[in-house]
Amino acid sequence: MPRTTVLSYESARRRRGLTLLAVIAVLVIIAFIISVNTGYIRLTPQELLNTMLGKGTAKQELILFDFRLPRIVISLLIGAALAVSGAVMQGVFRNDLADPGILGINAGAGLMVMLLISFYPSTSAAPVFLLPVIAFAGAGFTAAMIYLLAYKRHEGITPIRLLLTGVAVAAGISAAMIVLTLRLDPEKYQFVATWLAGSIWGTSWKFVLSLLPWIMVLLPYVIYKARVMNVLSLSEQTATGLGAAVNKEQFRLLAAAVGLAAASVAVSGGIGFVGLVGPHLARRLVGPKHQLMLPASALVGALLVITADTIGRWILQPSEIPTGIVVAVIGAPYFLYLLARTKS
Repeated sequence: MPRTTVLSYESARRRRGLTLLAVIAVLVIIAFIISVNTGYIRLTPQELLNTMLGKGTAKQELILFDFRLPRIVISLLIGAALAVSGAVMQGVFRNDLADPGILGINAGAGLMVMLLISFYPSTSAAPVFLLPVIAFAGAGFTAAMIYLLAYKRHEGITPIRLLLTGVAVAAGISAAMIVLTLRLDPEKYQFVATWLAGSIWGTSWKFVLSLLPWIMVLLPYVIYKARVMNVLSLSEQTATGLGAAVNKEQFRLLAAAVGLAAASVAVSGGIGFVGLVGPHLARRLVGPKHQLMLPASALVGALLVITADTIGRWILQPSEIPTGIVVAVIGAPYFLYLLARTKS
């Protein structure tokens, strides 16, 4: 194929990818507007605009600024973080089934958060800004354990062995969490039950501020490493031949992925499948090159979580369905579909 034809094809594909990114961004904005107006107490568009401009009543400002906006912002942030975390794991492990929830990373982070909170008299007394750090320690230890258990000399890590190891470790951690709940008082037990269901429980601006530094540092870093991830997606021998420091880059990217997942878990609980579905849909839309795929994953993940949270708050008003359950309704069938297609 002539070089000019190849360049023309690549240029057209890039333009299509950027157009789709813009479309997904518009869908995120639409979902944001709908979510702001979803709840037991409705705000008309005019009331919403007046409140945003500082002309609303005290009640309207309380509903919008203290309850809804922090939760919506957190939904967007954790959706983007979990999806990008999953995209990194899929690229580094060359495993389409990799996801921080399925592999047990979320469970490891959640166990440490649960242990921290159990030492405080109430869940609200726990140090908000320490939660992501503690979650990162738990997630990092879990990731290292899964890697060591799944690694086999002369074979490396096969997709199915990694998956089964992650599921087994996640099951063990979940069992430990259930045993620990037997020692909790009713308030903390209710919190743990809510966390396990994947409810966005950190719904104040303090939790947004505790999550934001992790997102602002790690998300741009991963996107900056997009070209490196393109190389790592090839075979290890090819990546080494192209001059990539494979082990070093894999460690750095996995640390960033674990950090994104852990910080999200610290404020949102065990929301699974976002890191699985987000990258897959992004890859289908914009192609496998990580320069476009990673931003697309972030946008798709944000759209998925904010949509799931909105549905969960709307469908059984005034009660609500945990966001993790709504996401699982979408993600679990897709995971089974991918599992059926995986050959090794």
